[in-house]
Amino acid sequence: MSFPATGSIINIQSYKHNGYLHRNWEDTVILKGTPSQVICGNDRILVTESDGRQWRTREPAICYFNSKQWFNVIGMIREDGIYYYCNLGSPFMWDKEALKYIDYDLDIKVFPDGTYILLDEDEYELHRRMMRYPSQLDTIIQKNLQELIMMVTQKKGPFEPGFVEQWYERYLEFR
Repeated sequence: MSFPATGSIINIQSYKHNGYLHRNWEDTVILKGTPSQVICGNDRILVTESDGRQWRTREPAICYFNSKQWFNVIGMIREDGIYYYCNLGSPFMWDKEALKYIDYDLDIKVFPDGTYILLDEDEYELHRRMMRYPSQLDTIIQKNLQELIMMVTQKKGPFEPGFVEQWYERYLEFR
């Protein structure tokens, strides 16, 4: 799997388990791209929903994807600190059109003080039944949810102090 060069501008696309496009983020800059990890940045980019609705993000963000983890992390840089939005989803893939993953609805929002809340449990349950997620998939999602919570509470990986700031400085070099 070859990746775009550092500094390349890509789209990020999330899909649902049934294969339908869920959301598309444009104009995201690759800061690091390897077969196992992608770190990218964006700021006030256009997002298109599956129903055609469009909106712009409000702040700079650093996005973290890992090929072995069933989640991705978006560190949003706001005046009062860094907020994280974490999507439980399949490991990423790159197919020259976009960086892609399957969104499995469960999300964690992490606040600057390190507290967090689990979001969209009802949506996960609805889609799990509606799209007939296999029991093995549910096991993977639950295991990765626990791994993600552990990373949040232990401030590891993209939650490590300085991680988002360091990559944001790198992102500014490409603007």
